Amino acid sequence: MSRIAYFGPQGTFTEQAARALAGGEELIPVETVRLAMTAVREGEADAACVPIENSVEGVVPTTLDALSESTPLVAVAEHILPVHFSVLTRRGGGDIKTVASHPHALAQVREWLEANLPGAHPVASSSTSAAAVGVLEGHFDAAVCAPVAVEHYDLEVLATEVGDVSDAATRFLLVRPPGELPEPTGADRTSVVAAAVNRTGTLAELLTALADRGINLTRLDARPTRSNFGEYRFFIDFEGHVAEPRILDALTALRRHCRNLRFLGSHPRADGTRTTIQPGAGNDDFVDAAVWADAVRKGDLA
Repeated sequence: MSRIAYFGPQGTFTEQAARALAGGEELIPVETVRLAMTAVREGEADAACVPIENSVEGVVPTTLDALSESTPLVAVAEHILPVHFSVLTRRGGGDIKTVASHPHALAQVREWLEANLPGAHPVASSSTSAAAVGVLEGHFDAAVCAPVAVEHYDLEVLATEVGDVSDAATRFLLVRPPGELPEPTGADRTSVVAAAVNRTGTLAELLTALADRGINLTRLDARPTRSNFGEYRFFIDFEGHVAEPRILDALTALRRHCRNLRFLGSHPRADGTRTTIQPGAGNDDFVDAAVWADAVRKGDLA
């Protein structure tokens, strides 16, 4: 049985995502995203489930940074989880003066709290489950949690299906050490992190390498390298799979324009969206062009 580390403790949305991604595998909760990846890098776990982006609050910077540092890991699967919260309190608890949760969670229920618990003071915690533990221990009066939290903590449900945005969702990744990748499906996502040279036009060059090959971008984020002020890493997601000739051609072009390019994986998209293929940018077009170029090189143009 494989061991899957996830950003815990028990009762988080990440646990729900890990259940969906890992099936009946052994789940190991750890305190931070970085420690989940460290467990994989040090052989204490076979894979890690980590959040990568939220439709309301955007990317998870800690995950991006941890993917770009230390020993490489690659994403082999993803899961998109609808985000609806439960508000938990102590059984028989009194007035609610403090409501704790992870900052991302608090941001997604701000309007609900103002309307339903106007006198409560929001308090940031390291995770939604840590907030639940704080309620149990008497540090807070209520916690905004993942619905699964009530399975682990002896608390009372004050409200369910809470959230200011009805269709909010978080995307999670299952990451492993480099090795055999999932087979291409026609509805795939490839991810890289590019450390580009700090000069005029660098980002435009990276995007042009994709655009010239008809490759559709699905996400672009920048994070500081933390080595030199003003230098950034670019995290790029785009449609397609590295097994496709056009994607491999794009990766070689990106590599030429980067000080360092780290491959973060190719895997099926959780939403099943098929890859967009523009005229003249299909895999057969790239294969035919390569065959023609090889014939030119050999002088075989009869």
